[in-house]
Amino acid sequence: MAEPKSINPILKLVLEIGPVAAYFFGYQRFAEEPLVLAGTAYEGVVAATIIFVPLLLASLIVSWVLTRTLPRMSIFTAVIVVVFGGLTVWLNDDTFTKMRPTIVYGIFASVLGIGLWVQGRSYLRYLIGEFMPLSEEGWWIFTRNWVFFFTFMAVLNEIVWRFMSEGVWVFLDAWGQLILTFAFLATQFPILNRYSTEETEGEE
Repeated sequence: MAEPKSINPILKLVLEIGPVAAYFFGYQRFAEEPLVLAGTAYEGVVAATIIFVPLLLASLIVSWVLTRTLPRMSIFTAVIVVVFGGLTVWLNDDTFTKMRPTIVYGIFASVLGIGLWVQGRSYLRYLIGEFMPLSEEGWWIFTRNWVFFFTFMAVLNEIVWRFMSEGVWVFLDAWGQLILTFAFLATQFPILNRYSTEETEGEE
């Protein structure tokens, strides 16, 4: 099996942000004037989805070619985007794309919550434990907080796409979720510092 390779940070940022930016600006371009393909007109979110899905898959392929590895989260997200994006374009109905974040966040919250409160284990630790050494209590608290955050994001997405303008939802989908995630992570630094076992392991 090939060893993972490093990638230029700027190129990595372009691969991650590029498809999202194209999605956002694609929506702006086709919000009023439709994109016509094979005699069918696609507007707004549907047109932006037509642009976004191929670019997302292309960015993952390039990342794989350059690094020989893909995060599990990226693969899962790509599958969800392709499924819901495909339904959106096929039926020319943006409802599927607008419900996508609710379903994704709902799945994350459910899986982590079931693991934590039913099985007594942190699946988050399974995903990122090697990069973030925490005590058992630390993983419990950190995972619990992610369950609450994912639940909040699912509810927020439902409120925004159902009761606010489409432009507001597109901003939330493209940039707002990223901003809120970084803000949430910033609030978790005290927990990560308090329950880190890195220094303890280094002293042994």
